[in-house]
Amino acid sequence: MKKNDIIALHQKSIDELKQELVKLEQELGKAKLEIKAGKRKNTHSRLMADHIARIKTIIGEKTQSRSC
Repeated sequence: MKKNDIIALHQKSIDELKQELVKLEQELGKAKLEIKAGKRKNTHSRLMADHIARIKTIIGEKTQSRSC
């Protein structure tokens, strides 16, 4: 992910981030099933997992900053 993409994530609202999180989790699940079925070989599932973790971290930071 490029720095501009990360900055754009920080500018999104929590609801927008949650929507993107759900979408990415579904895509990752489908990719894992396709890998196990042998339909997909070279996938970027690790990058998707990293992106999901990044979004969860940003949501946590925003939630924590609201409570303080």
